Amino acid sequence: MGKIKIAIAGVGNCSSSLVQGLTYYKNVKATDELIPGLMHNSIGGYLLSDIKVVAAFDIDKRKVGTDVSEAIFSPPNCTIKFSSVPKLGVEVKKGPVLDGVAETTKHMFLVDAGQKPCDVKKELEDSGAEVLVNYMPVGSEQAARFYARAALDAGCGLVNCMPVFIASEKEWSSKFEERKLPVIGDDIKSQVGATILHRVLARLFLERGVKVERTYQLNVGGNTDFANMLERSRLISKKISKTEAVQSQFPVRLSDDNITIGPSDYVPWMKDKKVAFVRVEGRKFGDVPIVLDCRLDVEDSPNSAGIVVDAVRCCKLALDRKIGGALTSASSYLFKHPPIQFTDVEARRQLEEFITGTREK
Repeated sequence: MGKIKIAIAGVGNCSSSLVQGLTYYKNVKATDELIPGLMHNSIGGYLLSDIKVVAAFDIDKRKVGTDVSEAIFSPPNCTIKFSSVPKLGVEVKKGPVLDGVAETTKHMFLVDAGQKPCDVKKELEDSGAEVLVNYMPVGSEQAARFYARAALDAGCGLVNCMPVFIASEKEWSSKFEERKLPVIGDDIKSQVGATILHRVLARLFLERGVKVERTYQLNVGGNTDFANMLERSRLISKKISKTEAVQSQFPVRLSDDNITIGPSDYVPWMKDKKVAFVRVEGRKFGDVPIVLDCRLDVEDSPNSAGIVVDAVRCCKLALDRKIGGALTSASSYLFKHPPIQFTDVEARRQLEEFITGTREK
């Protein structure tokens, strides 16, 4: 099938888990039985060993100029190391800072003002990148749109992992469609994270005849993402994304006063660990109250990497098939804020149809 050449914008914890995973699963074959951590061994004939990093961009001077294999373990990255990564021969280039650093994280990043940003479009073209994975921090509206534009100009598909609305925004998705380039997004779901858990629980209540009256999801963690989100002004799109992912499961929307979803606080010693607290209150048979409280404890970044490896391969399939614009099936199953929301069961069915080619998008 050949390689899938990807570029990474933002060499943080999520990138670290993704790159580690490409080594960790390099020997997995399509015919292997269920492999822990993978939803698909093969997608359209593409294995994880077919994904190759050919370009990467960051703004921290401890990463810029180093090989990607070294940069993924450089501070302030703090995710778990589950695989050694050989030298990739890909140097991290300086990207533009724009709004990528929050007031609450500027002490965590070492930015050398003397380092001139590279020409991102040229780097994408010269590297032969086919898919750009956007890992900009939450709230980086300018930076996310900059990289989306760079992908368009360089002829790359885009996997938008962040809650800046690109795939779900008609103006942007139309631009990708015009150029026959696929875009998948927005705001990555985790394999088993707070949002997917919350959606499933809400759906369970509804399908068992329970009227949901109130619900919340509160998350705490210790990586730079949680520190970044202490600046509440950067959370507008994130809260919309996470809230709509759950609201979409209800036939009648809960009032704003009865649903609260979003990050709660930053706890430095937790590092890349994330703890989510989900509560659902409702009324069952006879209007008798029912309350569910649960606690989810995960390593945050590997949880998203298991989704990105599927998104990248779906994006490549679309490129092979010359399909442009937002991929609604992959976006709905793998992301929180897709162009169209479906139940997870329906989204999974549509995704499998896209992979087999019986569904266009």
